[in-house]
Order: sequence, then structure tokens, then C-alpha cells
Amino acid sequence: MAIRPILIAPDPRLKQKSVPVEGPVTDELRALMDDMLETMYDAPGIGLAAIQVGEPLRVIVMDLSPEGQPKAPRYFVNPEILWKSEDMAPYEEGCLSVPDIYDDVERPARVKLRYLDYSGKQIEEDCEGLFAVCIQHEMDHLEGVLFIDHLSRLKKEKALSKLKKARKAAEDNKEHRL
Repeated sequence: MAIRPILIAPDPRLKQKSVPVEGPVTDELRALMDDMLETMYDAPGIGLAAIQVGEPLRVIVMDLSPEGQPKAPRYFVNPEILWKSEDMAPYEEGCLSVPDIYDDVERPARVKLRYLDYSGKQIEEDCEGLFAVCIQHEMDHLEGVLFIDHLSRLKKEKALSKLKKARKAAEDNKEHRL
């Protein structure tokens, strides 16, 4: 397993639409998911889409276990939402690709999901609460959508401006250390 670099907005690869995994879940794909999980834990985060580590595949890893509890990793290959509730729920979201930016996003409160798990078994399950929020957030990544794309134009522009300033400051610090 290896920790991979996480792409940071406005990296254009984050706007790329991910392609479905063709064929069965292979050892190579499991190795990618293991790397993604290690990267997510290191960040630290609760969910990560493959595109966030530069792999435009429809693959997500997640672990919603509370801090201090045993880890409970989840793997989603080719996830698809089969149904969304009409009732909406707001939740303050953040993103490893949009560091230090948090804002409320309203999403369907419940969804029905179908995906392949780590072993390649097809699963259908109902999602609600944090699980519903997180899977929808990560599935947005598969479509090239960031959570800030759900915000008003002004809030989105502020967030991107803050990210650009942080990146420039980091680059300036690097130059001074050489």
C-alpha cells in the first residue's frame, strides 16, 4: 500500500468524468483501493474517489467509523444511485481536494445504491444520514463535480480564491527554503 498525492482544486483533472471499471474486480483494482484507503486515512478523511488521486475510474473508498472506534472500510466499484428521496437534508461538507473550506450542501436525505464491493459482489443498499451525504459527495467526484459547485457563485469564487492564495503561499515558502 502507498499514500498517493491528492489532487487539489482547481486541478482540471477533478472536473473529468470517471469511466466505469470494465470486467471483474481484480487484484490490481484492489491494490488501488488499498492505496486510496491508506491515502484517505493519512489525510485524514472519511471518503475518497479514485479521481482525487488521479485515477479516472468509478471507484470510491469510505470509512464512517467514529474516531476511537475500530476501522470499518467500505469499497464501492461502479456505484450507481437507483433512487433518491424527495426530502432534502443540509449537511456541512468539506473535501480533501478543497482543503479548509466547509459549507452546507443540501442533498436528498436517502438514496438507494448499487455497487460492487471489494470482492466483486454486487450489493444494493439503502443509505441515510452521513452515509447518504458521503456517497453522494463522492459520486459527484465521479461526474467531475466538487461540493463547492453546489454553492452560490459568490461562495464558490471565494473558496477557489482562498485555495489559490494558499497554493501560492505554499509555493513561496518552498522557494524561500531552497
